[in-house]
Amino acid sequence: MTGSRATTPTGATPPVRSRFGRWRDQALALGWLVLVWNLLWGSINFANIIGGLLVGGAVLVFFPLPAVSFGGRLRPGALVAFAGRFVVELVSASLHVARIAVQPGYRPRGAIIAVALRVPTDLNLALTAEAVSLVPGTLILEVDRESATLYLHVLDTHGPADLALSRERTLDVERRIVRAVGSAAELRRVEPHPAEKGNSQ
Repeated sequence: MTGSRATTPTGATPPVRSRFGRWRDQALALGWLVLVWNLLWGSINFANIIGGLLVGGAVLVFFPLPAVSFGGRLRPGALVAFAGRFVVELVSASLHVARIAVQPGYRPRGAIIAVALRVPTDLNLALTAEAVSLVPGTLILEVDRESATLYLHVLDTHGPADLALSRERTLDVERRIVRAVGSAAELRRVEPHPAEKGNSQ
């Protein structure tokens, strides 16, 4: 009997791992939905967390998302850094849009740009698109899964330099997300090569 067990390539362990992976992915999706819910309300408190759990749970039950595998690694320090930087950008962009709204006679020019992400996973596309859309002044118009490209509308642009800056900001959001929850291989995709760092200095 021991010989037959040793030669069996499949057993109880793989299904358990698969089930654990599905639960982990669902928990990660629920966590992000709760975070987005609180950001939309503008404050994080007990009532919003409970409301986010209820709404997020209903979304996952009645509108199941496609299977998205998470092969990354959660880095608490990078996650805190991402959240802090996101709050700063959120406040700065809100003040900028508010200034445009109250400025008499000013008509801001908008533009549509395409940003090709470097990590072509569904999870990275979703997280980057969500983080970019939550910042006032930018809006995701379309996501091309095949080429991992985000098409977004940018408010108040004055020339090619502003468009290049918007692309770099989007790629920087992707970089910070990958630093927080990406795998080592994904991290190598978004981090500049040491030679490039030397050349840019």
